[in-house]
This record gives sequence, structure tokens and C-alpha cells, in this order.
Amino acid sequence: MLSEIAKQNLPRPFLKWAGGKSRLIQQYSTYFPNDFKTYYEPFIGGGAVFFYLHYHQPTKAILTDINRELITTYLCVRDKVDELICLLKDHEWQHSKDYYYKIRTTIESSELKKAARLIYLNKTCFNGLYRENSKGEFNVPMGKYKKPNICVPSSLRLASIALQSTEIEVRSFEEVLNYASNQEDFVYFDPPYYPVSTTSNFTSYSRYNFDENEQLRLRDVFGKLAERGVKVMLSNSDTLFIRNLYKDFNIHSILAGRSINSNSKRRGKINELLVTSY
Repeated sequence: MLSEIAKQNLPRPFLKWAGGKSRLIQQYSTYFPNDFKTYYEPFIGGGAVFFYLHYHQPTKAILTDINRELITTYLCVRDKVDELICLLKDHEWQHSKDYYYKIRTTIESSELKKAARLIYLNKTCFNGLYRENSKGEFNVPMGKYKKPNICVPSSLRLASIALQSTEIEVRSFEEVLNYASNQEDFVYFDPPYYPVSTTSNFTSYSRYNFDENEQLRLRDVFGKLAERGVKVMLSNSDTLFIRNLYKDFNIHSILAGRSINSNSKRRGKINELLVTSY
């Protein structure tokens, strides 16, 4: 067991993220492969699995996402963390309701300011939810936090250290087929989940909707990688649609917490699926 001091020195997600895996890592750890040389994560999100593997099984990592501002933020944490911290401290000092909505509509010009804006909004918006409208505009209301942790320098610096040896790029998930090719590669997919009901239909973290057709395309990519011998793992909702899509692979049940719901009584434990090719 890690001591509390040791845990404080571990790299961990610097963003809150809907569907983030920090609380599920211990369940997931049983299913991570032991022998691989390169790790790929095409839906990086909060990066909980990457940060866990970086500490426990350090290997080369390639982190990608279609969300350009998210990738910009990861690059700034990796390459310009001290400058980023300075900007975040300024956001923290000015934070208020009026300031939040002012920043939400602001279009920043520099990469650093874009990264600081995303982290600031992520730490202060409702449930850390990243959502864009059809124009690509962030549209989540402010959360009800008395004192949000907008800037945590130690956490950002640990994340920066962990990211030093990674490749970070804007890519669609299919592009992993151009890189992962054999049994020495491990790919983890954490896409927007297929909705378990019409009232939980949240499939778009950005202007790009992730519908049934996208889920089918992802299954095809999963299958092609598996045929090459690549070790592939995917998380998704526990629905008949997803079970049927991946019926030819190993399907495991994971007990997860559900927190993205405006009605607190509808939050709680729910089954999710973890699919592996190995």
C-alpha cells in the first residue's frame, strides 16, 4: 500500500472530466497488460489511465484527441508549466460569477491563454463538464463551488514531469491504425459513452457528435488492431448495443459511480463495461 505522502507525489489528472477514470483505476488495474512498449490513448480526456500507467508501468506514450483546445492544454502543461501557473493564479485571483461568464465568451489568441482558460473553466464550471455547442463554443454554466482549486502548482508540475516523454497530437481515433501494429502496443479507448437511456444521451464533448455510426467505426478500428495482435482495451456503457458490438471479445463488468445528472437522486452506482482483446 502506498503511504499518503507517496500518493501526494504521484502524477494525476489536472482536469476534472466527465467519465474520468480516477475512481475506477483499481478495478481497471487487474485488466492492464503487463508486457507492452508503447501506450496509445486516442481519447485522452482527463488522462487518469495514462498517469497511472506512467507510474506503475512507465513506457513510451502517444496521447491524442480530436479536441484541439484539450491537446493545446496538455502541450502547455508539458512544455510551459510555469508560465501556465502564473496565468492560472491570475484567474484564481479574479474569479467571480461575472468573471466566469466573461472568460467563457472570450476567444484567446495565444496557446498559453487558451490552456489557462480551459483549466479555469474546467475547475469552475458545473461538474467539470466539457461541452461545446455546434459552433464550438464552450457553453457549460458556472458550478456552485465556494472555493474551487483553480491553480494547484504541485499537481501541474507533477503532471508536466510525467508528460515529458510523451507525444501529444490532435488526431481522430482512427489514426491509431497508422501507428499501433503489433503485440508490443497497448491501445486504450475511452470514447463518449453510448447512452443507456434517452435522458442520458450525452455523446458530444465537442462540436463533433459521437453517435451510433461513430461507435460502429470505433468497433471496426478495435477489431483491426486486435487482428494485428495489438492489445486493445475499451470502456463504454453497459447496454445491449455495446455488448453486441463487442460480443467477439472479452467483456468485463465494472461498478462505476455516475455523477453527471442534474437530479442528485439519480446519481449513484451503475455497471459499465470494459472490453479487452486479450
